[in-house]
This record gives sequence, structure tokens and C-alpha cells, in this order.
Amino acid sequence: MNTKLTLNIDKGVIDQAKSYAKDNNVSLSKLIERYLYSLSTRSEKKSKISPLVKSLTGVIPSGNYDDKKNYFLEK
Repeated sequence: MNTKLTLNIDKGVIDQAKSYAKDNNVSLSKLIERYLYSLSTRSEKKSKISPLVKSLTGVIPSGNYDDKKNYFLEK
């Protein structure tokens, strides 16, 4: 269900957004809808940690670990 929304936005920002929407073959309404959707789902994505990442937590010892020394191999 679509709902009408009235916003107060700087004219320059609106003009730039319209130009961007036109260049990307999308309506300004759809562009704003997608942006707001991405904001609302971003926090959900941040909080999920994959099992692989969880299993790697703590593998590298903390403290005086010289990652460059262990990354570059001398010939």
C-alpha cells in the first residue's frame, strides 16, 4: 500500500536527486523509498554475525602481534 508523504527539502538537493533519478531511470519516489528501506534494514545486517566469523573470533592473539612480519615472507 502506498501512502503520500510531504517533505520539506532544500530545492538544490531536490534538483540533484531528480537528476540522479532520471540518469538511473527511476522515479524520485522509488529512489527515496529504496533509501529509507536500506536505512531500516542496515541495522539488521550489522547485528548478524556469520558462523564462520564467530568461529574465527580470538584466533589471532592480542597484544604484541606483528602482522607485517608474519605476512611478508623473506626470500
